Amino acid sequence: VILHEDHTTPTVVVNLGYRVGSRFEAPRRTGFAHLFEHLMFMGTRRAPTKAFDAWMEAAGGWNNAWTSEDRTVYYDVGPPTALPLLLWLEADRLSDLGPSMTLDKLNAQREVVRNERRQTSENQPYGKAELRLPELLFPEGHPYHHPVIGSHADLEAASVDDVKGFFATHYTASNAALVVAGDHHPEATLAWVTRLFSGLPRVARAADPAVPAGTPALAKVVRETLRDTVELARVTFAWPSPKHFAAGDAELDLLGSVLSATKASRLTERLVFREKAAQRVVAYQASSALASHFAIDVLVTPGVDPAKVERLVDEELAKVRAGELTEVELSRAKNGVETGLITRLQSVRERASLLSSYEQELGDPGYFERDLARYRDATLAGLRAAAQSSLRTDARVVLTVLPEPPRAQRASGVGAGKEAP
Repeated sequence: VILHEDHTTPTVVVNLGYRVGSRFEAPRRTGFAHLFEHLMFMGTRRAPTKAFDAWMEAAGGWNNAWTSEDRTVYYDVGPPTALPLLLWLEADRLSDLGPSMTLDKLNAQREVVRNERRQTSENQPYGKAELRLPELLFPEGHPYHHPVIGSHADLEAASVDDVKGFFATHYTASNAALVVAGDHHPEATLAWVTRLFSGLPRVARAADPAVPAGTPALAKVVRETLRDTVELARVTFAWPSPKHFAAGDAELDLLGSVLSATKASRLTERLVFREKAAQRVVAYQASSALASHFAIDVLVTPGVDPAKVERLVDEELAKVRAGELTEVELSRAKNGVETGLITRLQSVRERASLLSSYEQELGDPGYFERDLARYRDATLAGLRAAAQSSLRTDARVVLTVLPEPPRAQRASGVGAGKEAP
């Protein structure tokens, strides 16, 4: 239980983070963590379906949730007068949602999640590539091999007993971090928390899933080409990289900024403005608890061969590995990252999120200063070493998305790998 007091605005946030994401899912049961993000709003004996939102909104509050590979987080925001209700609702569903689960509730949210997969991934431009990328980056059996949203087949196969078992294993007080932040009085809040949560049974925290030793390494270049309903080709270059907070993680975060954050960034300036080979370039370090990945997404200018894009990207990365970065570039990247972190502190909701994530990843909710120091202390030599270690040209994923051929061509076979009649 983490309490953060701030009376500057009449807002209070309850953030309840569970240490369960898609990496905790069993084989052929993918998508369960995200499914529960929806099931948690399906009601209990005391707060029936739709009452959670209705009662909270009547008290002036609102809520949302998100799921990642590592965690599922539920947060409620409202006026200080709503705090006892917010805490009661969270304690109630933590204690009773699993036993109250029914097939009707499961079926309703199963279809919602399957439609979400269609809308946010399968029918979104380049969505197929986002679903495919983790399967190419991480070997089968690795907890990050499958996408967070899971597969249709696994969601369809889920039974009520499966869901109840998942809840009993992962939705326990010992597997959660509760943050209350904002306009509240810690002594009174702690009394409410003790009253509402202390009666929950003590359950041993679920063990981490088995993980292949070390950061999974690609032994070669893995190439794949997909067709999608898009206007422009896109090439994604991706590498497994150091896990969140490990050596090299902050350096690669900064390198992503050096490569693409502004018009003057190396890849943006070269590919978009000088060569006009790309419409947009985005480079980023996607940090996670067990392993991360560094990616460069290039939206290719019509008429440009993706092979040219690959050559240009490789030329710029070779310069980085050779140590051609400047202090001006590094300073600009540091300023951008620090501005982003400091800006997050302006929001009570974001402060609660940071406290929760630091606690669950590091066991220290007050890690912010050391997190910021990772970036402030980064050096050009460190960025170069991270690039040399992680961004190898002989071991990476190159995932190309090409536009579907025009309908007339598909019907005749032209452009679809068949001989034209």
